[in-house]
Amino acid sequence: MKTAEITVQTGSRPGLFDITGQCERFVAAEADGLLTVFVPHATAGIVIMELGSGTEEDLLATLERLLPRDDRWRHRHGSPGHGADHVLPLLAPPSVTIPVRDGHLRLGTWQSIALLDTNADNPRRTVILTFQGG
Repeated sequence: MKTAEITVQTGSRPGLFDITGQCERFVAAEADGLLTVFVPHATAGIVIMELGSGTEEDLLATLERLLPRDDRWRHRHGSPGHGADHVLPLLAPPSVTIPVRDGHLRLGTWQSIALLDTNADNPRRTVILTFQGG
């Protein structure tokens, strides 16, 4: 098994952060197996989706409707509406597993791997990459 950690600068606004290239480089010298991408944070998730052409904005707008940043949340420390960040893993899990074949991620044509972070309180995130050869 091979493991690495990457750091993603997320800044102070909610967003999607494309980590596909880092994942591709991590498995490039490998054969067949599985890549697991895990974010060890309670307020962020990993998604596989099309990026670009407005999809990031669509996702963030949808999350704002589903998880509004107001005072309805019991979890209240941090920035206003921070309780919504703690519910995010229900919709965007902390890990995904992607098949690898001959050192290439077996993603669909328009699929990318992204860190989803709605928590403005943490400007930097750690992502753990693990490759298990088959």
